[in-house]
Amino acid sequence: MSGLRLPEQNQVMLTGRLTRDPDIFFTQQGTAKCFFSIAVNQNYKDKASGEWKEQTSFVPVVVWREAAQRCKERLHKGSPVHVEGRLRSRDFEDKKTGAKRTVLEVEARRVQFLATEEKEASTAAAAAPAQGTGAEEAAGGAEIEEVPF
Repeated sequence: MSGLRLPEQNQVMLTGRLTRDPDIFFTQQGTAKCFFSIAVNQNYKDKASGEWKEQTSFVPVVVWREAAQRCKERLHKGSPVHVEGRLRSRDFEDKKTGAKRTVLEVEARRVQFLATEEKEASTAAAAAPAQGTGAEEAAGGAEIEEVPF
């Protein structure tokens, strides 16, 4: 078995939504580093009950350099993204207990924003409360049609 050569492959592709706004900081050398987590859902059918269920995994992602700055500018909680990268483990010391911890995260090589800027702006505008008091003002000045059925 010592002659067995295994290919070294470490590739991750995930699509999900940000669980919180991205955090960015700069290393001592001035390199930007952005952190965020995405929620990735998996639907499956429970064999016992026959019901469809959903399992959610929360995956930490790290983005470096110019891409980190773009992520901080364009992404926010709930933004849909597609991330390609590799798994990386990192050790750190817990500040509360002093114990050594290991975290497994995705080091992104590519982050694709799945929502366009216009769509995000219109979604944010629709989510904002209407300033007017009338139904026409809440609908953006357009008349509301009655549905005939």
